Amino acid sequence: MNLTRRELLSSLAAAAALPQALAATDRLRLAICNETFQGWTFAEMCQGARRLGYTGLEIAPFTLGDDAASLPAGKRRELRRTMASEGIAYVGLHAILTAPKGLHVTTPDAGVRQRSWEYVRKLVDLAADLGEGAIVVFGSGKQRSATGGASVAEATAHFQEGLARVAPAAQARGVIILIEALEPHLSDVVSTLDEAVAIVKQIGSPAIQTMFDTHNAVKESQPHGALIKKHARHIRHVHLNEMDGRHPGTGTYDFKSLLQALKEMSYRNWVSLEVFDFTAGPETIARESARLVRQWESELA
Repeated sequence: MNLTRRELLSSLAAAAALPQALAATDRLRLAICNETFQGWTFAEMCQGARRLGYTGLEIAPFTLGDDAASLPAGKRRELRRTMASEGIAYVGLHAILTAPKGLHVTTPDAGVRQRSWEYVRKLVDLAADLGEGAIVVFGSGKQRSATGGASVAEATAHFQEGLARVAPAAQARGVIILIEALEPHLSDVVSTLDEAVAIVKQIGSPAIQTMFDTHNAVKESQPHGALIKKHARHIRHVHLNEMDGRHPGTGTYDFKSLLQALKEMSYRNWVSLEVFDFTAGPETIARESARLVRQWESELA
């Protein structure tokens, strides 16, 4: 996608200003996933996120259409301009294979697998076109779990092979793909941070890293603060939510200990709110979560 010089300079200036301001206060870079604002226009999502306490927006491609990878260049420029004009920084993509239907990256069906990985590569281009320094969170449990008679080991091998193939394209576009460990009922391929980091190390590309999601930490046997410190060099993103998928403060997860660990490891990447229970409504979910995160942050040692 080709931006005009004015659009490019405007986007870069907006993206650069926020991290600098945050660095001055040494506060966490707080983002929110855009599907929190269900039924809102994209501009309203950006405005709401900023108004309710967030400086970054993480985007689920399915909110942009059934085939987001096919968005025309003009629409990509429009989305990028909207984020810049509303003063919200772009984070990247997540929930990447929710749509279109029929994708699966570990199936024994080589044709479906190839088509699915080609779609991932196209999403890398989308991620890069929407803004600088994008991440792509690879969760998508239904589209990566063992299927078609394949063992978990075989599916995991297909997952690693596909990531290794798409890594050069991601690196060339300045995109980092993050392997997300998922709780076992969501996927049997990569259920712990240790497993995710093992794949990262095997691939050995700066474009393939990992992240930590509190909701998906069910299988972790180590204290979460110690776990993320152990893998600090490979963690490029954090998702916050209660372990039942609701927003922070509605359950019993010890977010303060997690935030303390992030502070101690001098974490400077995004911390993003991702919820799965929208019953409370977007305004309440976003406002209360931001308020609590900032409160806990102010109480850290």
